[in-house]
Amino acid sequence: MFTSTERRPKRLPRQEAKKMTIAIIGTGNIGAGLARVFSNARHDVVLANANGSTEAAAKLGVRAASVTEAVKAADTVILATPYDAAQSITQAADFTGKVVIDVSNPVTADFSGLQLGQTSSAAEEIAHLLPGATVVKAFNTVFAQHYAGDLTLEGRKIQTFVAADDDTTRRAVVALANSVGFEAVEAGPLSNARYLEALGYMNIQFGFMLNRRTGIAPIWLG
Repeated sequence: MFTSTERRPKRLPRQEAKKMTIAIIGTGNIGAGLARVFSNARHDVVLANANGSTEAAAKLGVRAASVTEAVKAADTVILATPYDAAQSITQAADFTGKVVIDVSNPVTADFSGLQLGQTSSAAEEIAHLLPGATVVKAFNTVFAQHYAGDLTLEGRKIQTFVAADDDTTRRAVVALANSVGFEAVEAGPLSNARYLEALGYMNIQFGFMLNRRTGIAPIWLG
């Protein structure tokens, strides 16, 4: 929140989403859930995973492809895999010129904390692995169970927070998220992924360690 005497951040013009081809890498609960909502919003979805299985795509009625083929066909690529898979996934295709949305939270194996924070983030490390792509952080604070519903909670749209260094790309991903039913919030440069990933981890803590379950989501008011 800003007081009347504080300088408010400049609001950028709203950008409408266009229909696009979206490659989703990862067929777990998050990847399958995102494939469902983007397909329902009439985006062209190509679903891929590292082992080449087509079962999830068949269940969802979307195209299946190898990682290489999916990335090549797509305007935007969503990495819906654990952070630890990033190294191998980023080496599996040519991501040059692509917008790559990272949804991971770099939790430790025992879920006791984050592998990264303060000086870097999963999204920033992925950006280092993909110097020819534009990396965006989004969707990492949303439990997979919400994708089976209408992306609302207690009567209002679930928020997702979008961080990227390029203003135009950030606004485009905000528009894309809004097109499927989110209330997307611009969250500044990619370095702010350090805080979004901590927020994602806190959401996990509330959901599983503090027994709030998965019917929750963080929201920024004002």
